Amino acid sequence: MKVKEPKTGGICQSRQGRDLGRYYLIKSVNADGTVMLVDGNFKKLAAPKKKNIKHLKLLPDRAESIAEKLADGRQVFDTEVYSALKTYNNPQKDCEETENV
Repeated sequence: MKVKEPKTGGICQSRQGRDLGRYYLIKSVNADGTVMLVDGNFKKLAAPKKKNIKHLKLLPDRAESIAEKLADGRQVFDTEVYSALKTYNNPQKDCEETENV
């Protein structure tokens, strides 16, 4: 399933730039064709990254609980965002941990 429209709380991957391959959560969608991205580690909620939609690969996955909080105006913490993206940004680390158990 291919996602065409970015939505708040959606997960995406950078296709261009110095952050190539990095996964982000969409904090908000701007009318000018850009989105505000956060990852809870390098790009915090207080200072999101502005990126053009054309430079992103939109994934069908979505962080529902975070999306609801953002829509309601409730406080979201960087640790929540980081935890939601942990499996995307560190897949080899998770595989190593399961092999050692």
